[in-house]
Amino acid sequence: MQAMGKVGLFGAAGAAGQSIAAALSAAGRDYRVVGRSREALQRAFGHDPHAEIVTWNPDDPASIRAAAAGLQTVVYLVGVPYDQFAQHPPLMEKTLAGVTSAGVERLILIGTVYPYGRARGNPIREDHPREPHTFKGRMRLEQEKLVLAAHGQRGLDTLVLRLPDFYGLGIERSLLNGVFVGAASGKRAQVIGPIDVPHEFIFLPDVGPVVEKLTRTPQAYGRWWHLAGVGTITQREVARQAYALAGREPKLMVAGKGMLRMLGLFNPLMRELVEMNYLMTEPVVLDDSALTALLGPIEKTSYQEGIRQSFEAARNGHVAQ
Repeated sequence: MQAMGKVGLFGAAGAAGQSIAAALSAAGRDYRVVGRSREALQRAFGHDPHAEIVTWNPDDPASIRAAAAGLQTVVYLVGVPYDQFAQHPPLMEKTLAGVTSAGVERLILIGTVYPYGRARGNPIREDHPREPHTFKGRMRLEQEKLVLAAHGQRGLDTLVLRLPDFYGLGIERSLLNGVFVGAASGKRAQVIGPIDVPHEFIFLPDVGPVVEKLTRTPQAYGRWWHLAGVGTITQREVARQAYALAGREPKLMVAGKGMLRMLGLFNPLMRELVEMNYLMTEPVVLDDSALTALLGPIEKTSYQEGIRQSFEAARNGHVAQ
């Protein structure tokens, strides 16, 4: 049997990188974590004998090539600040050039629902038009186009795995994180409204095993796939369950589009959230029956169990990024 090649996680220090690393480690596979800060990588992966820590400068072609040397597969998780999405396409272009010159065979981009724009009826399959009406959606679409255009070029196969919003243990960048912290501390949770519209979330630890499988499924490449959550839930229901675990009634401060606009006068991140607020009022829900047909049944954590684990993590003061 052919030995499985080494996987590199580019932009590994975030929460998704940690989920994929845990799945690779559980499968007994050695992997490389690549990021700008050795300290952040050391903190997240230093305990794992399977992890090799490498720093890079994604603006430097030689640095990208060195970070990719000897890898069979690269999983691309590089984030940019929310108000700097214009960086996504040029960073992707440089990375693709670096990994192909290093002889990498496969690249997986972890993508979002942004490139679709508004859903034309949920749940949506992969054949839904990609017609983003937002700047962030357009930048993500450009990034994806670069990845898919590179498929079959210079020995590289590529795919995009599209995820809904995620939540999990101490993920500060999750929409739901404030709810778990609020429930654990007995304080008021700040949430972005509206909170009674059903929304799809994926429990981040469920993502890693799927990506691990895709690194060794050659027939998956050359297209994009959906990985869905376990149906939909409202933010109010998440809050009800989380606060109930603490024996409390939910206490929420809901910021709607108007409040985000006002806060955006002082806070650039809040200003950026206004553009994407359509996803709160008109959610995009993914159908992942194609991926299930390819990989077989996908294990997913129920909302009840995911909320319980996220609440416990908040109560124990666990913080990921």
